[in-house]
Amino acid sequence: MAVKPRESVALRGDTNYFLKKRIGYVATYVVLGIIALYTVAPLWFLVTNSLKGQAEIIRDPLGVPRAASFQYIIKATQEIHFFRSLGITFSITFVSVGLIVIISSIGAWMLVRNHTKWSQVIFMAFVAAMLIPFQAIMYPLIQFFDTLGLKNVTGLVFMYGGFGLSMSVFLYHGFVKGVPKGIEEAGIIDGCNIFQLFFTIVLPLLSSITVTVIVLNSMWIWNDYLLPFLVIGNSTTKTLVLELYFARILAGQFGNPWELIFPAVLITIIPIVIIFLFLQKYIVQGITDGAIKS
Repeated sequence: MAVKPRESVALRGDTNYFLKKRIGYVATYVVLGIIALYTVAPLWFLVTNSLKGQAEIIRDPLGVPRAASFQYIIKATQEIHFFRSLGITFSITFVSVGLIVIISSIGAWMLVRNHTKWSQVIFMAFVAAMLIPFQAIMYPLIQFFDTLGLKNVTGLVFMYGGFGLSMSVFLYHGFVKGVPKGIEEAGIIDGCNIFQLFFTIVLPLLSSITVTVIVLNSMWIWNDYLLPFLVIGNSTTKTLVLELYFARILAGQFGNPWELIFPAVLITIIPIVIIFLFLQKYIVQGITDGAIKS
């Protein structure tokens, strides 16, 4: 049976539509694949060169190791006192992020629930603080903490807690707006005091944005170099990044010790990369929800 002209045109239209849609899908995946390769390339470069010796790195930095060896990673672990500096870095990060989460979540909650002109001014002050670069205040800040006798790990934790508040309050502020006041009123009727109200009712409802705040601040604190260098310096309590820096200085007096630098950088970033991979979906969800609700 012959196809009528109108039916033939409709079939051709459907075919063209599905063909264009398939081409669009293919183009999208090609672009995403290129972006993924571009993103993974530095990590691949780091891993491959962490398994090479100095001569092979210089001769063929982009090639696959001819005889991969983990001895360079083991040596780097010893050179940067990995386990000691890992414990110090973890302690600083854990305490600093804990302070940021508790203070910023409570602060944002109070600013949202006490909706006054002063609360708006305080919130805008936190937002404005996000625009101030650390380099603009680092010398007066270090001098002030030195005067107080806090140019040490304790002072470093307080500095991190202060610098992390502005962004964290901003994220929490938008998210707290989505928490129904009726839930808090029900808690008050049941006899909750203000601490029970926040920690047992409000904070559990902020779990997704809390994970976002934890990961973002942990990545920043874990990888930070400038502030620990200014506060701790070449003391015995050095973070992983500081250990890497001073080990490179000591070993590189007559050149660049690439067989130390690459594996040391690799083992330094592994813990935070693992945390990020497990929690990345919460980061995207928390930032998106917080931005929409702000």
